[in-house]
Amino acid sequence: MDTFFLSNTNLFRGTTPEEVASMLGCLMAEEKYYRKDEVIYRTGDIVHKIGMVITGSVSIENDDIWGNKSILDKIGPGQVFAETYACAPGEPLMVSAVAAETTGILFLDVAKTLQPCSSACGHHGKLIRNLLTISAQKNLVLSRRIFHTSAKSIRGRLLSYLSFQATREGQREFDIPFNRQQLADYLSVDRSALSNELGKMQREGLITVHRNHFCIKSDIK
Repeated sequence: MDTFFLSNTNLFRGTTPEEVASMLGCLMAEEKYYRKDEVIYRTGDIVHKIGMVITGSVSIENDDIWGNKSILDKIGPGQVFAETYACAPGEPLMVSAVAAETTGILFLDVAKTLQPCSSACGHHGKLIRNLLTISAQKNLVLSRRIFHTSAKSIRGRLLSYLSFQATREGQREFDIPFNRQQLADYLSVDRSALSNELGKMQREGLITVHRNHFCIKSDIK
C-alpha cells in the first residue's frame, strides 16, 4: 500500500506516511480490485466499511424499480464513498457504487475509524475531523446536482453544469468527468435529446465539444 499517496488524501490529511502505516492495521484496511461495471455496493446493502478509490473511478448511481438510472457522482483516486451509510448502522444504501473502469478500492472499518483503538492511537482525532469535512463536502456535491437539475429545459441544465465547471476550472476550456451517457444520467435527461441540444449549441457558436472536452466560445444567455 502506498502510504505516501494515502497521506495526501483528504481522509488522511495531516498525517505522515509512517502514521498512515500504523493506522492501517487498526482500521482493518483491505484492498480489493473490480472490473469495469462490476458492482461494489448495491442499493439495499448494509455497509460497515468506507471505500476509498486507489486507482480507477467509481460511479455513484441511483436505479429505480423501472430500470431508470441516474448518476449522482463520480469518485476518483483518493476520494471516499459510502461513509454516510457506514456511519449510520443498519441504514440500507439508497444508491449503488459501480466501478467505472478497472478500479482498486481500499476498505476501512468505520467502527475502528470512529473509536479510539486499544493502543490509544492519537491519529483517530485527525481522521474523525477529516471524515466530517468530507461529509460536508459531499452534501455540497449533492446540493450542486439538485441545482443543476432544477431547470426545466435541457439547455438550462447544461448551462448550469457547464457554468459551474468553467468557474471551478477558472477557464472556459475544460474536461468533464462524464462521457455522453453519464452526463445525460447525471442531468436526468435523455441521451439523444442531450446530444441534440449540444449540437444546437455548437451550431450557434456557443460551445465546442469533443467527447468530454468542452470550450465555451461566447457568453451564453
